[in-house]
Amino acid sequence: MWAQMSPAKDNITYVEHALAILDQAIKLSDSDQRFALVASIAIEGGAARSVGSLAVITQTGDMTGYLSNGCIDQDIVLQGIDALETGAVRHIRYGAGSPFVDLKLPCGGALELVIDPTPDIRCLRNARDRLRQRQTAIMSFCPIKGVQPQGQGAIDIRYAPQPRLVLAGRGAILRATANLAVQMEFELHIASPDIADLAQLTTLQTAHVHEMTTPSDSPDLPVDAHTAVVLLFHDHEWEQQLLLRATRSDPFFIGAMGSQKTHAIRLQKLGTAGLPQSERDKIHGPIGLVPSLRNASSIAISALAEIIAVLPVAQQRIHPDPAHQPAAQARDQHA
Repeated sequence: MWAQMSPAKDNITYVEHALAILDQAIKLSDSDQRFALVASIAIEGGAARSVGSLAVITQTGDMTGYLSNGCIDQDIVLQGIDALETGAVRHIRYGAGSPFVDLKLPCGGALELVIDPTPDIRCLRNARDRLRQRQTAIMSFCPIKGVQPQGQGAIDIRYAPQPRLVLAGRGAILRATANLAVQMEFELHIASPDIADLAQLTTLQTAHVHEMTTPSDSPDLPVDAHTAVVLLFHDHEWEQQLLLRATRSDPFFIGAMGSQKTHAIRLQKLGTAGLPQSERDKIHGPIGLVPSLRNASSIAISALAEIIAVLPVAQQRIHPDPAHQPAAQARDQHA
């Protein structure tokens, strides 16, 4: 006989970037719903998330964001609800050295969190706005006296804007890469001369599409230091103007599809067009960590893996401040 189990409550929305979590925090605040802000302030050994990872927890136990790979997130939800009931900031340690001996981290490390039931909404809004404007934001978290260990002053963490991916191309590989990039929470911009591709990809919730009309008149795509540019054309005459524009904006990654022979020809033509060797050296080709793939989904995974391998560090612990500050004070400054 099989026992019938009731479905567990699906109370966690798994998003990762700080911008998505701050958006949710502001949405809750604007609708007069109380929430606790959770931040990872220290890790030891292996960990599913990095220092600075965020989440928000409502009074009903819904959490946006996550701090582990499922091993302690439900307990974090309970701690967040308790913080909302008591109104006290909590500083919690899980794993090695934690008072919660029944809650183990399978990775063998340790994780420290601050849970603030009354974060400074103005500062959260300032941090959210900076990230939306493609600027870095600094937030300060203060583990004041509470759950073991004792509070020790504010910790500043820098947040970078959401990684942006500019894809230009056509066909199955473009579609596969765009669909995967949305799941990876890139801010996605897609350019193509193929109307059918653009029509299909317009349905992606977070995608911005740009029509290309002629190879010599490429669209003015948004490229900055937090952007990766990937060209996915088999007809390579569409590439040159896009590459010339991209190199002027200094993205953290530029790559283009094609064989080694194709890439050599591509670089030669760019040199003839006046692009210096130092700029041509920044263009990766053939793209992807795995060579000679012929399946669209595999090529998409390989290309995005190469981008992830060089993605700039999005969060950085800067320094402890001896003076206690609000537990979630977003500083209006550049990192």
